[in-house]
Amino acid sequence: MIKKYLWFSILAIGFSCSPKTIVVEEAQEQAPVPLMTIGNEEILSDEFLYLLSKNRQFQEKEEKISPQEFEENLELFINYKLKVKEAENLGLDTLEEFRREFEVFKDDLIQPFLIKNSLQQGELMKAYNRMKEVVKASHILLQFPNNASREDTIAVFRMAQKLKAEAEAGADFNELALEYSDDPSAKENKGSLGYFTALQMVHQFEDAAYSLGIGEISDPILTNFGYHIIKVEDRKPNPGEIKVSHILVRTQAGDPVSEERALRKIGEIYSELQKPESVWEDVCRIYSEDLGSKNSGGALPWISLGTVIPEFERVAFALNEEGEISPPVKTPYGYHIIRLEERRPIASFEEMEPMIKSRILRDSRSGLIQSQVTAIQKSRYSFVENEGMVAQIQGIINQSSANEIKDAINSRHLQDSVLFTVQGKPNTVADYLNFLEAEKGNVRIGSKNSFNGSLERFIEATLNQTEEKDLTANNQEYKLLLQEYRDGILLFSLMNEKVWQKALMDSIGQLKFYEEHKENYTWNERLRALIVIMGKEESSSSVRRFLADKKYRSDLSDRLENTFLLNNPLAFTMEEGLFEWEKHPILSKIDPNKEFQEIKWDGKTTFIILGEKVPSEIKKFNETRGKVIQDYQQYLERELVTALKNNYIIRINEDEKNKIYNLVVGN
Repeated sequence: MIKKYLWFSILAIGFSCSPKTIVVEEAQEQAPVPLMTIGNEEILSDEFLYLLSKNRQFQEKEEKISPQEFEENLELFINYKLKVKEAENLGLDTLEEFRREFEVFKDDLIQPFLIKNSLQQGELMKAYNRMKEVVKASHILLQFPNNASREDTIAVFRMAQKLKAEAEAGADFNELALEYSDDPSAKENKGSLGYFTALQMVHQFEDAAYSLGIGEISDPILTNFGYHIIKVEDRKPNPGEIKVSHILVRTQAGDPVSEERALRKIGEIYSELQKPESVWEDVCRIYSEDLGSKNSGGALPWISLGTVIPEFERVAFALNEEGEISPPVKTPYGYHIIRLEERRPIASFEEMEPMIKSRILRDSRSGLIQSQVTAIQKSRYSFVENEGMVAQIQGIINQSSANEIKDAINSRHLQDSVLFTVQGKPNTVADYLNFLEAEKGNVRIGSKNSFNGSLERFIEATLNQTEEKDLTANNQEYKLLLQEYRDGILLFSLMNEKVWQKALMDSIGQLKFYEEHKENYTWNERLRALIVIMGKEESSSSVRRFLADKKYRSDLSDRLENTFLLNNPLAFTMEEGLFEWEKHPILSKIDPNKEFQEIKWDGKTTFIILGEKVPSEIKKFNETRGKVIQDYQQYLERELVTALKNNYIIRINEDEKNKIYNLVVGN
């Protein structure tokens, strides 16, 4: 969702170039000066420079821009702020939907500015260093029974110790896993986990596995799943990533006929690829059923261990030589033939940092980081705890039922008593109780850990709010980023209401716009044609004889398929329809007056049967509705901007504009 609005914000502003970030820093050294006013709102120079600078980094432009580009960018910025102003006047910023969505954005946007972000770097680097290696291990999992008592926990731990001792005494670890492990997959894999790397297992499991040498067995390791005993079987450098291409023949689950046809077809494709004259890209383009990759030689994104389904991964990583082709392999998607294109080592830390950070934020490691964050916040924001009052409230909670706690505190007149202060601001017992009610947390009677946990959460929430307020007030980069996203949401809402959805739903307006501009929607001269592209040249003579005396008919393609493709599905492919022939890659090379023609296209024998010729004409509305809607949207946007410029008074501070002009425009 963040990317969606950032993209739209950039699109809406439409900057073609901008100065480097240093320009913003220079401008910020001076007191904020309005660049313009729209209505009664001042727009500061900082915002214009910030958006220019950010977009320059996005487009990788030179430092200076031309005078024309400066004026264009300023005009686009004015249009952008006009739309935001209109959204505010319509009250779109007061809607609950906007507030809810903006809060989600704020939670995401603030993350890089927080203390937590700097503390993550050590964990990020540790994870990256581990990712340079892959570990092969097996494990035995012993889970706790439901509602386990302390005695149950001890019994499970002792059982784990016993199994470790048996394994170290020579018992087969995998047979022990088969017999004792509570991991359901152990019934088939005997506890084997294969190779994995950092961030693919829970934190405690990963720590233990990476601390063991080959052949070593861990002490019982506690995770949320239970106790694990881990045996490391191998360690080796991470093979990095591989780039492969594939040819896919899809199957339909539970359909034996589809399965049999797919198996036969993939077999014929594999045989075709063994021929010396075979060209992978041609075979892929003609026969692969992966529509997203067939026209690019079947190329797939880079893959690493654990990123694709196991059946595909095993075969892909087993290929050794670039250009090596695998036999057909079955996966849930169908049958694949895989070719190795390239190998590369694990990416640099800078490239992988965003992914590693994302994973660690969802990992148990985040709890360790949070404890450090809290310690720094307490120091930075002058946290002082009233230990006596904390102990007193603890005592009341221990001696009261859940329904009696508030009455007990009120009877002692402790509601306004201070539990702790942050930057000198008191946080009272009443604040704590309100926090518990808001988070619907129930404090169990007599539970010290429960009280301490809820108080810790209250302190953490208070410190986080203090840090956020500090950033909002004092961090200029964060303030501008927050403004950008707020305006982006409002802009999207306004455009959706006044332009996009309006154009999409206004069928009468679409037709009216079409009638007024129908000369813009025309077909060039078209030909009805059947195009047959040979896949197997040895079948060309038979197909030629079949087509030579035929005229175009609507059922001709069916007759071709029934005659040739049932027993020879790779013989050729067909394309049929009414085409603007002068723009068509094949038909543009033929004589439009001959009914039957044979040409070589892309090295393949190609037969063309021509039917009726349709002269140039205006497209019917239903033939061009998508383009009409697109143009109608652009028209509505232009009308909206014109109306806004008439409705709002725009005053440009020419002195400030000239300062910015001299700063960002080249000589």
